[in-house]
Amino acid sequence: MQLYIGFSVNTYITYMMKTKLIYSFLTLSVIFMLSGCEKKYQRPDEYKIDLFKGENQENHAYVMSEDEAYDESVIVLGTSNIKLVDSSAGRGNTIFIYKIDSSEILKSEKDSLLSFPMEIIATQRLKIKKNPQDSLYVFLQKLKGYRFIAAEKNIKYQWLKNAPVYPLPSANNQEK
Repeated sequence: MQLYIGFSVNTYITYMMKTKLIYSFLTLSVIFMLSGCEKKYQRPDEYKIDLFKGENQENHAYVMSEDEAYDESVIVLGTSNIKLVDSSAGRGNTIFIYKIDSSEILKSEKDSLLSFPMEIIATQRLKIKKNPQDSLYVFLQKLKGYRFIAAEKNIKYQWLKNAPVYPLPSANNQEK
C-alpha cells in the first residue's frame, strides 16, 4: 500500500509540473505574440496632408518693415545719441530703459515739443551699433502700462512693438 501511495504522489507531482510548464509556455507565447505586433497604419506618411503648409514657421516673431513702423508710430526720431541706461533682466518682466540725449524729429502726429534728454522703455534689447556716426530710426508710441516707472522717471513713450532697429540713411549712402 505504501508503494501505491508513493507512486500516485509522484505521478501527481509530475502531472502538476507538466501542466504548469504548459500554461507558463502558453502565457509567454501569447505575450510574445502581442508584443511583436506592429501597428503599421497608426500615422501613415503617404496619407499626410499639410493644411497649414505656409504657416509652419514656429519661433519666428513678426518684424515690421520700415514703412509699417513709420506709419504706426506716434513719433519717429533720428538719432545717434541713444544708450541703454537700465534693464530689469532677471527681475520679472524684462524691460529696458534707453536714454536719448539729442535727436531730430522726423515725424510727430501732434505738434508737441520734446525735451531732451528723454528716456524711453523697450520690451526688447535693441541692437544698437557702437559707431557714433551711425544714426538710426527710433519708432515710438505712447506709453502703455508701467505707470510706477513712468511716474518715477518721467517716461512718456515706449519703443514700438515689433519694430526693429533701422539705420538712418546717411549723406554718404544717399550720394551712392
